[in-house]
Amino acid sequence: MQDLNRRNFLKVAGAATATSFLGAGTHMLAQAQNEPAKPVAANDHIQIALIGAGGQGQYDTKTAVQVPGVKLVAVADCYDGRLAHSKELWGEDVFTTRDYAEVLARKDIDAVIIGTPDHWHKQASIDAMKAGKDVYCEKPMIHLYKDGPEMIETARATNRIIQIGSQRVSSMIYAKAKELLAAGAIGQLNMVTARWDRNSAIGAWDYTVPLDASTETCDWPRFLGTAPKIPFNAEHFFQWRKWKAYGSGVAGDLFVHLFSGTHFITGSHGPTRAMATGGLRFWKDSRDAPDVMLGLFDYREGFNLSLRVNFVDGGEESEGLLFTGSEGTIEIAGPSLILSRVPREKEPGYTVSTFTEAMQKQIIAEYLKKYPREHPSGEPSARYEKYEAPEGYSDSYDHFKNFFEAVRTRKPVVEDAVFGYRAAGAALLSNLSMERGAVVHWDPDAMKLL
Repeated sequence: MQDLNRRNFLKVAGAATATSFLGAGTHMLAQAQNEPAKPVAANDHIQIALIGAGGQGQYDTKTAVQVPGVKLVAVADCYDGRLAHSKELWGEDVFTTRDYAEVLARKDIDAVIIGTPDHWHKQASIDAMKAGKDVYCEKPMIHLYKDGPEMIETARATNRIIQIGSQRVSSMIYAKAKELLAAGAIGQLNMVTARWDRNSAIGAWDYTVPLDASTETCDWPRFLGTAPKIPFNAEHFFQWRKWKAYGSGVAGDLFVHLFSGTHFITGSHGPTRAMATGGLRFWKDSRDAPDVMLGLFDYREGFNLSLRVNFVDGGEESEGLLFTGSEGTIEIAGPSLILSRVPREKEPGYTVSTFTEAMQKQIIAEYLKKYPREHPSGEPSARYEKYEAPEGYSDSYDHFKNFFEAVRTRKPVVEDAVFGYRAAGAALLSNLSMERGAVVHWDPDAMKLL
């Protein structure tokens, strides 16, 4: 740990790099993922299916099957090429279909991963829960506000487990931040600043369209679902996040991660008031989702949250949260957490340089009688600590491990439908504020727009 006087705090904080924290103030968090796996009984294996085998769905499934005792047995997707690739990845015996109803009808499936476009999250989740399957649904949980209560009620009525896929709430880094904040490490929280910057085409959702994309290889009517009926469009099919009809823009794709992390760390249910702005600055390729968005949110716990997503960023791609309190900050950046503590002064200080020397001495003498010095320098010390996740750590793995433990034990998950709705509901306030050009209000307890 490095002790500094208050005068040098800003200089050091501004110049600090990762190498500044490789001494005694660095802590490597315990790596539970490398612990020997406990044997899984034959009757305790979990068989899963994937509904929506795009990039996120395939990534989720690759992570899920690493958890001991989990096996993929079926995949549903609207593109034949992804069904064929699923067999390449997980074996020829994997059942594949365009119609997820065929997957849900199977008695040998315990749980499903839903990696569909946002506009299918509600219906696929409800259908799966009513079919007796537990559900891991990708974020954002909802596409429209009315989706949330339906999903929550279905989970309650069917007694099914549902985990929403904002994996950072299972991260050991976020758990440490929660612990530090609750312990008063930075005093009273007054502001959270969050960012997600991307400067690549892939980061801006310009995913590759396969050469065989057509109405023969793609089930366009099934993909559209409740979306407006338009002629086949390969970009809409494979780059769906760019259009509001299927996705939720940067708010649903990225803001929701930052909300989930903020709510987990602070214990808050969500903001009460929101305003947002932004627009299309660079990716003017027929998309109708903005590529720059900024939002401001009020929390009744006494702090404000500011969010930024920028697909036009000219610097490095990055994601991070900064929690600012009355006595320091907690910054999360990737697999690291930096705690910077600057205890508040217990004295008001003085400005006497414009007075006569005699008056200066008299004022300082009286001041020191009233405010005896606790530190030789007369100033509190600043302290820095860094916490790092082990190399190769995956919060996605921990999120799935939490889900499958709940499937086996029926204990609550870390991100149930109520948590997921509050995070997505808060994030989508940004879209609503931009559409209305006004401040919008939300009741985070009742989970209702006001």
